[in-house]
Formats: sequence, structure tokens, C-alpha cells
Amino acid sequence: MGEEEDASRRPIASRSSSWAIALVRRLLVLFVRIMVGARSEWRGCRPDPRRRIYFANHNSHVDTVAVIAALPWPVRRLTHPVAARDYWGTSALRRFIAEKGLRAVLIDRKPLPDSNPLEPVERLLEEGRSVLIFPEGTRSASEEIAPFRSGIYRLACRFPDVDLVPIHLDNLQRILPKGSWLIVPITCTARFGKPLRVEPGEGKDTFLARARAAVIELADGKHIA
Repeated sequence: MGEEEDASRRPIASRSSSWAIALVRRLLVLFVRIMVGARSEWRGCRPDPRRRIYFANHNSHVDTVAVIAALPWPVRRLTHPVAARDYWGTSALRRFIAEKGLRAVLIDRKPLPDSNPLEPVERLLEEGRSVLIFPEGTRSASEEIAPFRSGIYRLACRFPDVDLVPIHLDNLQRILPKGSWLIVPITCTARFGKPLRVEPGEGKDTFLARARAAVIELADGKHIA
């Protein structure tokens, strides 16, 4: 009888857990919108729930939530941030925030030889979902956008029919500087630019430079390459 009662309760417990996790996501988004605004400007494209690869500059821990908060719900629910396992996987709290609160996929920045750290990202794209990546690889200590790493090029080649949408985030470095956990309430803007794809015969270095330039162009001249 006890086992039957436990079995009957599992779906309810599962639903309660899903509801609690969904509430955490909404509270994270609400918190960021209250603290930093997380405004969006769609300059080169419009919001669309079809699968995309969003890529942005990286200045603080708030970057991921700021982009997610700036997306409308039909897009946000299908978009998964890509986060570093060596940071977000180091404690139960960080892992919960990343995987449950943000529905992020964790990858290894220092993968084992012959392994494919982008495999979980590729799997999401194959399922028709969108991803958010930060091609600089780590947070910048200044407002200058660092050279992009090769992961975004590999994804562009692996999914040549998927649009890559550049995003520039304003003020995030001042809101939560590297090494600080003190949030300064300053309005943040996420600018979404014109989608791009890897061109036939385009080499890695050329593409990475073009993708980085697309993000810099959205900064309204505030950042100098």
C-alpha cells in the first residue's frame, strides 16, 4: 500500500518541482529587469522562435540573464545559454542557477583530447532550439571586445542554414564588474543586429573577425576595435 501511495504521489511531486523551477526562472528575469532594465533593441532582425545562434560580448555574470530577460517569452523559452562548467558547475547553487534557473548547457573550456565540447550545444540545435554563446570565451576586464574563439565558427559550419544573431550589451561591465558581486542599478540595453552566416569558402579567421565586427558595430561607436 505504501509503494502504491508513493507512486501516486510522484506525478504531483514532479509537477510541484517543475512549478518551483519555473518560478525561479521568472524571478531571475524579474530581478534583472528591475535592477538593470534589460531593454532590447532589434536593429537588424525581429524576434523569432525559430532556432538561432545568438552571440554577445561578455563583461559580467549578469550578461546571460540580461540577454534572456530581453528576449520575448516565445523566444526565451526555446533559448539555452552556453556556460562554462569550470565556473557554473563548481557548486550546487551555481549549477542550480545555471541548469535549472537559466536552462543553460555547461561545456568544458579545457576539454579532453579528441573530445567535442560543443556536442551538447549541437544537440540542442539539432532539436530545433536556439543557443546563446559568448565567443570571447571569458569575461573581459575592460570594455574592449576580445578576439573571438573558434567555437562559433565550428557551429556556423556545422549548421550553415542557421542564422547567427550578434548582440551588443551596454553597461554590464559597470553593473557587475569582474571580481565583484555588488550590483549597481544601471539601465542595460541588448542590441540585436543583422543575422549572418558563414560564407562559402570563408576561412576561420575571416569569419571570426567579421562576427566580432558585427558586435562592435552595434555599440554605436562606444567601443574601438
